[in-house]
Amino acid sequence: MTKKKSGSGLQLGTIMALVIMCAFLAISNSNFYSASNIMGIFKQTAFNAFLAVGMLLCLITAGIDLSVGANAVFCACLMGALKEVGISNGIVLILIAILAGGLMGFINGTLLTRLHLPHPFVSTLGMKNVLWGLALLVTGNKMINNFPSSVEFLGKQTIGSAGGGFPVGFLVVIVLYIIMHFFLSRTALGRSIYCAGGNLEATRLSGINTANVLTFCYTMSGVMAALGGIYSIGRSGICNGANATYPYDTDAIAACIIGGASFTGGKGTMFGTMLGALIIAVLRNGFTMLSIESAVQNIVLGLVIILAVLMDVVRAGVEAKNRRMAAAAKQEAEEKEKVAK
Repeated sequence: MTKKKSGSGLQLGTIMALVIMCAFLAISNSNFYSASNIMGIFKQTAFNAFLAVGMLLCLITAGIDLSVGANAVFCACLMGALKEVGISNGIVLILIAILAGGLMGFINGTLLTRLHLPHPFVSTLGMKNVLWGLALLVTGNKMINNFPSSVEFLGKQTIGSAGGGFPVGFLVVIVLYIIMHFFLSRTALGRSIYCAGGNLEATRLSGINTANVLTFCYTMSGVMAALGGIYSIGRSGICNGANATYPYDTDAIAACIIGGASFTGGKGTMFGTMLGALIIAVLRNGFTMLSIESAVQNIVLGLVIILAVLMDVVRAGVEAKNRRMAAAAKQEAEEKEKVAK
């Protein structure tokens, strides 16, 4: 019961932070609440939200996937390269991209669970550089455009006309997050993911195949990265291997940590992650509206991540203290009961 209250309090604090931030930006710039700007924030949120789904799964298991951004760019570039050699069917391109992203994630999971690399930081950081190189290689170091309309649909299509229309990509994100919420909270595999993050060895001893659970999480992270790559093509109309160096993975991590996930594992919700992704998008949107230079943007985002991690450490310390006090109180009550008898 205490844990649930703590999580609710954290999400309430995150909501308040988002509201305060929006209020400040609205005061600073009257155009912040314009329909076109709000739709722009939703569009910006969607890309990071796709990546954050997979990142959250990895963080819940006390892992991390530093290759999500490069994987998204690689999948986009792979579609571009295939288009250039004559594959014009958009559905085929999308399926190949999803399979490729999932395969890269599966390799990350295999390196961790079957080849026993010491930490996913090592394997996913290496994979990030591999995917960066592959993205440049398959495109021949050039930007590719003129994708089929079916490929651009996710990132380009809108509903209605207000502010340019409500982005279909963000609507897909909402549906995806609802599905993933029920998956994590209501299915045996979802609960196993939390168990693996809480105590991997105890989970293994209870009969759960932890290697398969971890491999599933990293494979799903790859699939979500592929969806992000597909979405990025619709937004920009191009693919560019050089984008693999952008800190997309940092934004995904920040969204999860701000939303309540923990590097120690066993924590995190889809609702909190959505709030985190919105906060990151609002921050970046505010930076643009206030004409803040990129160097300062990086400093602020870095401080936001550090603050979120610090809050997680403090929260974990408080919860540990509460557990010790509860255990001590229980033990004292039992001793008093024995004396009374």
